Order: sequence, then structure tokens, then C-alpha cells
Amino acid sequence: MNKQIGFLLLIWLLAVSPAHSKDLVIVVKISGSINPAVAEYISHEISQANADQEALIVLHMDTPGGLDTSMRQIIKKIQGSQVPVASFVAPSGSRAASAGTFITIASHIAAMAPGTNIGAAHPVNMMGGGGESEQAKTMEHKVVNDAAAYIRSLAQLRNRNEHWAELAVVKSVSISAEEAMRLNVIDLVAADVKALVLAVDGREVQVASGSVTLRTGNLEIVYHEMNPRQKFLDIISSPNVAYILMMIGMVGLYFELSNPGLVLPGVIGAISLILALYAMQTLPINYAGLLLILFGVILFIAEISIMSYGLLSVSGVISLFLGSTMLIDSDDPALQISRAILYPTLGLTVVLSVGIVVLATRTRNLKKLGGMDGMIGETGLVKDALNPVGRVQVHGELWEAEAEGPVAEGETVRVDSVAGLKIKVSPVENH
Repeated sequence: MNKQIGFLLLIWLLAVSPAHSKDLVIVVKISGSINPAVAEYISHEISQANADQEALIVLHMDTPGGLDTSMRQIIKKIQGSQVPVASFVAPSGSRAASAGTFITIASHIAAMAPGTNIGAAHPVNMMGGGGESEQAKTMEHKVVNDAAAYIRSLAQLRNRNEHWAELAVVKSVSISAEEAMRLNVIDLVAADVKALVLAVDGREVQVASGSVTLRTGNLEIVYHEMNPRQKFLDIISSPNVAYILMMIGMVGLYFELSNPGLVLPGVIGAISLILALYAMQTLPINYAGLLLILFGVILFIAEISIMSYGLLSVSGVISLFLGSTMLIDSDDPALQISRAILYPTLGLTVVLSVGIVVLATRTRNLKKLGGMDGMIGETGLVKDALNPVGRVQVHGELWEAEAEGPVAEGETVRVDSVAGLKIKVSPVENH
């Protein structure tokens, strides 16, 4: 009897408590470059949605592209997800370029808002300074072929236009939402997330575990955001912020090296440089430009120790300018340093560096005012006549003094040298 009651209770619990909640549509916003912080954010959201067995994940996307390793991390999460993932390029005016194209093609559902575009997925040289050498061309050819094969395999997996996907990599082609729909690059065009969720209701998609039919018509839409740590890492990964951090770091360390013992500039400089180096792993850095910036700082430091009459400082300014303009090796404006940030930051850095050089040079040339050396050149009053030895008051102190000839009491003398506790003086002519 007890076994029968227990069995009936189990059946009732299963009936009223479904194993899969599937009651939410999770919207994850991506705005800006695809970097490690964004990859961590998206990966966590996909894992959490799978753990909670949600109905659908929407990647609400507007991106110029980003780091290849971060892109592949996101795509692996999409491919392993039991919950369908929809990439939605929106709102109007947004784009899914470069890495964004790969992510869109790889998603279970690909959608775009009117007035958006997708494409231009040619790989960016993330090492910078490739040049025109045969070795650099060979390496670029390998990277392009690898990327083309990768996006072609993603398009085949999702039954999308693999020929166009390959052209987006090889020829950097880009198309509008309407063209993408017509060419079978995406699945649908929707005005907003709500329209997308209604449009995919009843659609069958293939996930890692097999076929899933979406039931999203009446589900709640929940927007998720990055946590504070992820937001901070995402902000410093901007080319503009990375450049500012790098220049602050350079000036801070330069100030500490030119004025040892201040501590605070050195600490701020070191922290800023570490953050800048973290950010630069997400950017197409030209290392020739980075070396020119470092060389410019070295020239400013050398100016303090070497009297070059400003030649080293001028060379440092030129080196900083050339290095700053060469620092980002990309034709994509979204991955470049804004001119509105570049020139004011560079100008302020140069002004601060030159100012430190001037102050340090003046300080070095100042006559010492303390100790025995500070006595030389000072004037004093003869208290006991010098014949040739007597006493002189200098800085309110009485010194044993010696002169080459007799000097009467009350006369003014100048200190010529200090030997132990005796000074040698000479009369000051009254004019």
C-alpha cells in the first residue's frame, strides 16, 4: 500500500513540476569589439541558460569585429549549447562585421533588423607590422584560407550560403539585411527582439543534442548585462582607452625615474601600463609603433642626464608622434584610435614630459643652499677684524675666518671656500 502511494505521489510531482523550465528568453547585448571580457560574458550566459534550461538565448549584436580567439570561444559555446542561440543584428544602423559575421553564421538562428549590415570578415593582422615581405604575405594567405574554411564549415552546418560566407572573408564583401535574407545568409528580418521571438515560435532548430521546436510566443523576455568586472575589462579594451592608459603609464614611470622616491607616479604608471598591455592583446598592434613610443620616453629620460640643448627632447617628440600614429595596424575605423583622442593625449603627454625635463634641468643647475657647499658665495659681516684671521658672521653663525689681507671690523666679506670649520673670505667692494 505504501509503495503504491509513493509511486502515485511521484507521478503527481512529475506532472506538476516539469523537468525543463523553458519559460524565459534571455537577451545578451553585445556592443563594441569582441574581446576576452565579452567572450567570458557570453560564455557564462550561455552556460547559465543551459543550466536553467531556458527556451532561447538572443545575442543582441552590434560589433565591428574583434579578437579571433574570443570569437572562437563564443562559437564553441554556441555549438555545444542545448538551448538554441539566435544572433540578432540590431538596432537599425548596427552591423555584424568580421568576428560578428562568424558568430551570426554559427548561431542556430540568424536574424537582422532593417537598416543593418553583415560581412567584411577578412582577418585582421593581430600581430601588427606585417609589412610586404614574402613571409608576411605567406602568413596572411594561411590565415585567410583558415578563416575561409572555418566560416564555410559553419555555413554548411547551419545550411546557409557558404559561397557568400567565403566571399565575406576572402573579398571582404558586405550586404544589407534584406540582401542577406534573399541570399540565405540569415533566416529572417525582424524589427525588434519581440518581433524576433514571435517569428521563431514553432521553428525547428538543430542543437547539440538534436532537433528542438521553439515555443516562444508567450514567453517573458529578460535582458542580461555584464557584471561590473566584465564592464571594466570591456571598457579598457577600447583602442582609445588603451592608448590613454599606455601614455599615463609612460608619463608616470618617466616622472618616477626622473624624480626617484615620489612613489605615487610610479605606482599609477605601473598599474596603467599593466592595464594597457591587457587591452593591447585585443587590438591589432603594430609593434614598430610601440617601440617608437618606448624609444621616445627613453630619449626624454636621457635629456635629463645629457646636455643636448633640447635635441633629445625634439627627437623624443618625433618618436612619440610617429609611434602613436603607427600603433594600431588596422584599416577598420572601429579598431583605430580616434583622432580626437590621439592628438590631445599625445600633446598633453609631450607637454608634461618636456615640462619635467625643464624642471629637472633647472633643479640640477641650482646652487646648493644647504651644508658646507651652500656657504660658498654667501656674504657675511666681520665681527673681529681679520689680520688675517678673525671671526665672521654668516647666516647668523660666527665662523673662524681668514683673509689674504687685513679686513676691518664691520666690513662685508664674501665666502670663497670652506675648509673644515674655517672659511676663507675676501672683501666685498662697496659700490
